[in-house]
Amino acid sequence: MLSNRTFFIYVALMTLVVVASNFLVQYPLPGSIAGMQLGDLLTWGAFSYPFAFLVTDLTNRQFGPQIARRVVVAGFAVAVVLSFLAATPRIAIASGSAFLLGQLLDISVFNRLRRQTWWRAPLAGSLIGSGLDTAMFFSFAFAPFFVFLGPNDSFALEAAPVLGLLTVDAPRWISWALGDLAVKILFGIVLLLPYGALMSVIKPMPAAAKATTAKATA
Repeated sequence: MLSNRTFFIYVALMTLVVVASNFLVQYPLPGSIAGMQLGDLLTWGAFSYPFAFLVTDLTNRQFGPQIARRVVVAGFAVAVVLSFLAATPRIAIASGSAFLLGQLLDISVFNRLRRQTWWRAPLAGSLIGSGLDTAMFFSFAFAPFFVFLGPNDSFALEAAPVLGLLTVDAPRWISWALGDLAVKILFGIVLLLPYGALMSVIKPMPAAAKATTAKATA
């Protein structure tokens, strides 16, 4: 049975990750490596957001998809409100939309694969969810077409070498999106380590086990 305390812990963790990411995504990395400007490649938000998928997957494993969706929706609601204080309205809207759909997709994929080898469900769920999340967030937040959500960011729209390396130029936010996705893929793999380590501590509750059995017999 899910206690209110456990539920609020998961929601608080999710809220912390999303609000921090919404704030950090506004700040490109400083400096350069081998002549490549890191600000053309990544923002600080790329390093915090992948932890949202870890929180979702641990919730899903322990309590099943229904509770995981409740945590995502609750975290989404709280995070969006707080994000309007920590970031611009456009960033908050973009983040909230991308977060909600990306996390719900993660839950769906995880639940379909949860009976397979332990690493497949969290890895596939986070990678597929990350792809959708990245595409939605960076388009909504920076693409000129979505200016009705808020003012365009001139720095994000400036032409720069793709990924800071290629000879092809594109709006800087394209490189941010590609760099962000690359980091999420890397973190999706790396975060399998804490997920695997916590498997012996965070074990499926009866409701999650029931959902797993129903899935297997469907």
